[in-house]
Amino acid sequence: MAAIIPPTVATTAATVAVTTAVNATIAANASATPGGAAAGRPPRARRGETYHFKPHNVGRWLIWGFYALVLIVAPLMWTSSLAQTMLSQIGIAIIACLSYNLLLGQGGMLSFGHAVYSGLGAYLAIHTLNAVGSGQLALPVSLVPIAGGFAGLFFAALFGYVSTKKSGTPFAMITLGLGELIWSMSLMLPEFFGGEGGISSNRVVGKAVWGISFGPQIQVYYLIAIYAFVCTALLFAFTRTPLGRMLNAVRDNPERVEFIGYDTQWVRFLAFLIAGFFAGVSGGLSALNFEIVTAEVVGAARSGAYLLFTFLGGATFFFGPIIGAVLMVVALVLLSELTKAWLLYLGLVFLFMVMYAPGGIASLIMMNLRLAAFGKLRALWPSYLGLAGAAATMLLGGSAMVEMLYHLQLNEALGPKMSYLGLALNARSVESWFGAGLVLATGLGLFELLRRQFRAEWDHAQEEIEKEIKRRESL
Repeated sequence: MAAIIPPTVATTAATVAVTTAVNATIAANASATPGGAAAGRPPRARRGETYHFKPHNVGRWLIWGFYALVLIVAPLMWTSSLAQTMLSQIGIAIIACLSYNLLLGQGGMLSFGHAVYSGLGAYLAIHTLNAVGSGQLALPVSLVPIAGGFAGLFFAALFGYVSTKKSGTPFAMITLGLGELIWSMSLMLPEFFGGEGGISSNRVVGKAVWGISFGPQIQVYYLIAIYAFVCTALLFAFTRTPLGRMLNAVRDNPERVEFIGYDTQWVRFLAFLIAGFFAGVSGGLSALNFEIVTAEVVGAARSGAYLLFTFLGGATFFFGPIIGAVLMVVALVLLSELTKAWLLYLGLVFLFMVMYAPGGIASLIMMNLRLAAFGKLRALWPSYLGLAGAAATMLLGGSAMVEMLYHLQLNEALGPKMSYLGLALNARSVESWFGAGLVLATGLGLFELLRRQFRAEWDHAQEEIEKEIKRRESL
């Protein structure tokens, strides 16, 4: 009989017999263990074997702890009313820029209308605050920003379903059109938007709870700080979820994502909803902070600011928008007070960043941390100091020429004499222009010479790092 059994059948039968025997042996060993297999205890490690466990990420805990510490200590170090107002605006801007980076950095969606969702969230929050003040709604003032978040979520669902049907340039143009549409409606519907004067309110309503009435700015700041920390943690957690990873895949290779069976439009739409919610929260905090909302909060200038400073901070890194938010408030509040040419300086900074550091400030920080990790940063400090000195010289001469030009155009009635950094300059004097030009040319020449030297040192350090990495991999 064995002679007439095909070889494949015989092989299959032998395999089944061996498998059955192995399973029986495993079951017998498990039942022989004290408590049996039902005890659910992991098997003991044999001699020579070791357990492997994933340690806690201590560095991440330190970073989050430092972030919380900065939010707590900052108003205690800068106690002036201007400083506390700026810190409050920074907290609001952090949430707004992080929500925008969910679209740009995580999803690759260039939006020109993100202020629509933060602005409409601010309007709904200010109306909610008025309802609370009139007694029509029983809601704690501290939860009013959540109402703004749900407003941003609603309008993101309404407009995002249309916007996310396209990607790339069509998506950007759709968001730009929607932004202009909402801004024009803000002047056409004064019942909701309040016209040019906007909608005002009073955040001090009801009885104070534990002495907190949100009248003093320090109390409002700590409320904003709590929201900023929680929203930052939630957005960071989203980047570690399967949906967050899939959003990165849609950004990098949407064709492959569709090939494996995912709907890229649905992934973009879900990310759009989340970004709209957090943008609405930032708008609600802004309404609570300023107690007034005007039409400019939904304008293209606000959306452009989110784009500009998120890019400057570093859209490819999670902490980049936080840096961009700080820069945004400093530029809009402090730099605009120091000089009337602040937009020119801001445009030049953006131009140079696009040309020489497209990854933003965060990428520069990470590259230098890589050098420090391999012990190569100390050798570059002299070059860094030289470049900083040359850049400061160049900036001194160039800004003097810009300020003299602006003085002639905007302050001609005050005469040609002006003060610049404590120096008396004559905007119509050839000596002043020649001196400023000489300083600018000297700075440019020094910067170019030091830049070439720094480039050679940088390339040499990178080569040594690559050799060290290969050496470690070969071990």
